[in-house]
Amino acid sequence: MLLAASMTLPAVAAETKGETAAPVEAPKVYEVEKAGTFGGEKVKYKAIAGETHLKNDKGEATASIFSTTYLRTDLKSNAERPVFFIFNGGPGSASLWLHLGVYGPKRVVLPSDAEDDGAAPYRLEDNPLSILDMADMVFIDPVGTGYSRAIGKGDGKDFWGIENDAQSIAEFIRLWLVKHKRWNSPKYLSGESYGTTRAAALLHELQGGWSDIAINGVVFISSILDFQTARYQPGNDTPYISYLPTMAATAWYHGKVDKAGRTLEGFIDEVRAFTLGDYASALLQGNRLDESEFNAVAAKLAAYTGLSEQYVKNANLRVNNMRFMKELLRNEGKTVGRLDSRFVGEDYEGTGERFDNDPSGYGIDAAYTAGIYQYMQNDLGVDIERRYEVLSGKPGRHWAEPRKRGYSEGYPNVAPFVGTAMRENKDLRTMVANGYYDLATPFFASENTFNANGIDTSRVWFTYYEAGHMMYVHQPSIEQLVKDIRTFIRGE
Repeated sequence: MLLAASMTLPAVAAETKGETAAPVEAPKVYEVEKAGTFGGEKVKYKAIAGETHLKNDKGEATASIFSTTYLRTDLKSNAERPVFFIFNGGPGSASLWLHLGVYGPKRVVLPSDAEDDGAAPYRLEDNPLSILDMADMVFIDPVGTGYSRAIGKGDGKDFWGIENDAQSIAEFIRLWLVKHKRWNSPKYLSGESYGTTRAAALLHELQGGWSDIAINGVVFISSILDFQTARYQPGNDTPYISYLPTMAATAWYHGKVDKAGRTLEGFIDEVRAFTLGDYASALLQGNRLDESEFNAVAAKLAAYTGLSEQYVKNANLRVNNMRFMKELLRNEGKTVGRLDSRFVGEDYEGTGERFDNDPSGYGIDAAYTAGIYQYMQNDLGVDIERRYEVLSGKPGRHWAEPRKRGYSEGYPNVAPFVGTAMRENKDLRTMVANGYYDLATPFFASENTFNANGIDTSRVWFTYYEAGHMMYVHQPSIEQLVKDIRTFIRGE
């Protein structure tokens, strides 16, 4: 039952340089009481979907952050109950993926075998895997995503950039703690993709001063903290090292490598060793590599990736992920996905160097888009007509790489913030969830990042799933992922 929706108060006149020229209206908030069974336990809870206004030093509104909060209501006290602050990536993505994919009380259910989602009707079902029995949750849409936007004295560009983004989300978290009186609750962050970049930057913003909001744990899902690992540019060989084990896993999945006497995990371990050894050495040697060594490495690369030796040689041992996705199944007239290389698509023609569009993107987006609108309107009673920005390129186009306060120049790298946060908070733990078939943020890049940058790996737990970037679209993987998150919360 819909209990309450905020009344629209008289508009406050304001000079606006943001996305709207209209006066600033009071935040809209919608509350509803619900019940469900999560983790095998019956739970009563309150869902609060609505806007929070950020203000500048003069008390003038600059942004409206839309969020969805879930609070368990059948406990005597929730003062020390864990609370998760959850967001996606992009950097222009709303939080619907983790909301309706993993954590929330409802879940979009897709074919588990990487089939296209087709057209409506889609399945939006109760999610018994939700962690709502163990923790309260807050799903946050940064400015320019979902229903969130710049208002009043604000402008979208004021919030787009690693530092600006983290500062705005940190302020939202502070305001949420004030409103709900949850300062002594264990606090967790969970982000996916660029959301892991945001999570690391948030550690810096939340814990980096005397007004310290200490974080108990971070669940990094499909992480990217050091962008050198994923930027194919002349002179940067790091991505070739980062992506090779995922290319090999993809070739394994599509039957392009010899599986005899091997398991997937054993095969990946073999590729890891080759990547750190002979392959990394070959790339480092460059023109110093003699012909026999070059040919030996090329043969190994071909065997591990399912590509021809000649193609690997023509690429000078350096095959980027986009070319790999097009080349692996070229002779079959197919291309594999970037977010999830289990997905297969067909392009207009077969001679290009990259796919027309990502089959693992258009294979899931319609279901999630329909799901978030249906859920917000029908289940939570949200009455907002403006567009819900699922994944906007606008924030990314304006994203300015910071050049101050410890952020690296050139390739952004926020991983050192994780190391600092651990050194200054003895209770901070991290979980790093990886999909073997993720050709967007490869698992080996995460391993290499977390094993450097001053991070205490005794407090880092790596988990792996036989799916891609959004491993939760694969039923066995979502079941294991949630088991792992629950284990992480319990500190086991």
